[in-house]
Amino acid sequence: MARTFRRKHTQQPISELNVTNLIDLGFTLLIIFMIATTVTNQEQTVPMNLPVESKSIQTKADPDDKFESITIKANGTISLAGRQLTLAQLARELGSMAGQPKPPVFRIRMDAKATAQQFMSVVDELKKKKLFKITFDTQTAN
Repeated sequence: MARTFRRKHTQQPISELNVTNLIDLGFTLLIIFMIATTVTNQEQTVPMNLPVESKSIQTKADPDDKFESITIKANGTISLAGRQLTLAQLARELGSMAGQPKPPVFRIRMDAKATAQQFMSVVDELKKKKLFKITFDTQTAN
């Protein structure tokens, strides 16, 4: 006499769902995105002797604004977002950025020993391209 050891196949929904793995995946992705956004927001800054300003009330930047840094070193070299450029190359780059729907805010970082003429050359290029949103990086007085 042969016996059959099969279960009855019933069409019932699963009443339990193990979501532990899904929660682990969610937290892992959250950590990855948190690390990735802080890395992309950091810029590689060149150590500089920035000018000193007096203490004043600082306004908060709009979180939707995109920032690009223009660095003027003491020897007169100009960098845009970490890339060293000539003044003519800077003008071309600014021209392409001016064509964007929402141009970035430019952070000017100038060494305290850089000349006013070097600074004015950069500001003139910004004015020619009608890029008027600029900020200045300085040291605060103690």
